Amino acid sequence: MAYDEQLAERVRPLMRRRKGFSEKKMFGGVGFLLSGNMCVGVWKEFLILRLGLENYETALSDPDTREFDITGRAMRGWVMVEPAGVEVEADLIDWISQAVKFVRTLPAK
Repeated sequence: MAYDEQLAERVRPLMRRRKGFSEKKMFGGVGFLLSGNMCVGVWKEFLILRLGLENYETALSDPDTREFDITGRAMRGWVMVEPAGVEVEADLIDWISQAVKFVRTLPAK
């Protein structure tokens, strides 16, 4: 299954306006980077978010999230959001804002 192009089209304008933005096809999906650091992605129908360890457990308490695991080994600090969790634009914006806030704490690559 290809990644959800409609979801990517919703994410793209929310990320494109940010300093250091770049986009890269990866792992059968698309990744949105800030200053060389992966921030947000779309894989299949999921929104992928890099939230860091501090926000990871809180994010997983949301019923529309799960661990980011596409290889059989979960990546702590990253979550996958089900389509139901981003149906409402305000929810999509909130998730992306959380990822951007974390990634802005990382050194540029």
